[in-house]
Amino acid sequence: MSTPAIATAGVLADRLSVSRVHDVALVLGGTASVALAAQIIIPLGFTPVPLSLATFAVILTGAALGPAKGALSLGLYMALGLAGAPVFADGGSGWVAASFGYIVGYVLAAAAAGALADRGFDRTVGGTALLVLACSALIYSIGLPWLMVATGADLGSGLQMGVLPFLIGDAIKGLAAMALLPSTWRLIGRR
Repeated sequence: MSTPAIATAGVLADRLSVSRVHDVALVLGGTASVALAAQIIIPLGFTPVPLSLATFAVILTGAALGPAKGALSLGLYMALGLAGAPVFADGGSGWVAASFGYIVGYVLAAAAAGALADRGFDRTVGGTALLVLACSALIYSIGLPWLMVATGADLGSGLQMGVLPFLIGDAIKGLAAMALLPSTWRLIGRR
């Protein structure tokens, strides 16, 4: 038996009027939100990866826009950074940075967040928790190996530089997403 949330699946962007211009604006807005969130950082002296709000923006962008527009938005973000635009954390750009693997993971995470949201995972706290965990795992699955190759670190050192310092921040961002996404759906449902 299907639940009401699953029966009415779709993403937040589906609730807005549909046009090509609107879709382009949503994709560009998602790209801009991640680029801005990436500039809100806390540098950590023991790792080349800064703590930023980018992952939070990636998850929200993917969940709100859906898999195709979310991935396109983050693909554009990555392409801008590869072209030299200072959109990555702390005004960075290019692919040689030790943290570039996380950015590749962002594209996958946005698509995954969108796909899970399209199936109603973003409408409950528990479902959003699973969405956040899945997206975080995707980001780390690309970011950690890239970091290890770029720095020559072994697995233990890589985990200490590229995963462990970020878990508390990820938990806080996850809690914020778990409050924001289901609440937004409840507000929309009241209209």
